[in-house]
Amino acid sequence: MSARERPATGPRSVWLVLLLALVCAAVLLIALPEDDREGDAACGPRTVSSWAADDGVTGEFARYGDDMTRTDDWTGGDGSHSVRLPDGRVLWLFSDTFLGRVHPPPNQAGQPHTWRDPNTPMVRNSAVVMSRSGTLQRTLAAPLFPDPAPQQWRWPVAARVEPRSPGSDERVVRVLLWNRMASQGPWIYGVPVATEVATLSLPDLRVEGITKVSDQQSVADPGKRVLYGAATVDEDGWTYVFGGTDAQATSRPSSDAHVARVPHGSLADGSAWEYWDGEAWGHDVTPRRVLGDGKRKGVGSAFTVVREDGTYVLFTMAAGTEGLTTVTSYWSCSPTGPWHGPAKAFEAPLPEDSAVRQETAAYNPQAHPALGDDGRLVLSYDVNWLDATPANAQANVTRNVSLYRPRFVSLRLAAAR
Repeated sequence: MSARERPATGPRSVWLVLLLALVCAAVLLIALPEDDREGDAACGPRTVSSWAADDGVTGEFARYGDDMTRTDDWTGGDGSHSVRLPDGRVLWLFSDTFLGRVHPPPNQAGQPHTWRDPNTPMVRNSAVVMSRSGTLQRTLAAPLFPDPAPQQWRWPVAARVEPRSPGSDERVVRVLLWNRMASQGPWIYGVPVATEVATLSLPDLRVEGITKVSDQQSVADPGKRVLYGAATVDEDGWTYVFGGTDAQATSRPSSDAHVARVPHGSLADGSAWEYWDGEAWGHDVTPRRVLGDGKRKGVGSAFTVVREDGTYVLFTMAAGTEGLTTVTSYWSCSPTGPWHGPAKAFEAPLPEDSAVRQETAAYNPQAHPALGDDGRLVLSYDVNWLDATPANAQANVTRNVSLYRPRFVSLRLAAAR
């Protein structure tokens, strides 16, 4: 080999090699997905590795709801959320709720179901207290959160225990509320109005006040209004608050997910909220969706988010007809995305009675960190009668009280392969 053919080995060639390596690294960095550049080192694809029906928690709600000795307590409800209190109790929050007595079978149609009187009152929200040992004990005076105006109501969603103000030693419960207004046409479950935050004192759980943090009435198209509080996750001094649009009332198959963030202790301070606009956080910005393409990807009207080993995992009902039974999941290394999925997680068990099962649907999957242990995640979902007319659905869940109650599964997450 001649001198011209041999590779150079001097200092100049070393610098050229180093420069080439740096350029290649920069090109690779640019090519990597955003979450792989900025995410936690422990972040990676997560999926459901196993799951099973949690008959213990499901049975406890059946026991409490079927207790025929009380006349003003919870007998059924949907929109199930929970938060563990500092003294070990668990506060359960529900949206539309039946109160009153239930009756043993047969029902008025001769069916073998426990039932309630058709005139049983329904309130828009309720709260039930569970002991440290997991026994449901009492229902707080309902509705816990009064209607803000005629033909408007409040549905509680995610709740957290946080400092009364940033840095304070005193703790309070903050409950996010969805303010909705009665309407007709496609908005049979109400038009989105605003996101509010209620403050509850500890340990007596007295409602101290309710603050509006995101008013959506200026958004002309109700389908583009965002209500926050479907789920919350804490990280690095921030509480990330996930919310969504309400595409169920439109022709689109799924809703869009959005995210805001608030410093710990500031959930009730609307001026402290920051919203993700697709590039940065800001106080006065137009929020941009972090998940949803109007087709196959998106969230249901309610969904939940957890964080495990640096990875965010979002559970929601699947889009399309699969969403009547199937809970799917997405994962991300950041609350702002990109979110990867969907991936099939599990099919929510519906009533064993085949005649009942084909007329019912699962919805509103929610994680309950207060119940999980040893790497186990407890997820609830609600069951309701399939009928486009709310009055018809209500009549059927009145004839069979077991339908309109939360059911639970326990699952484990693992790295996806």
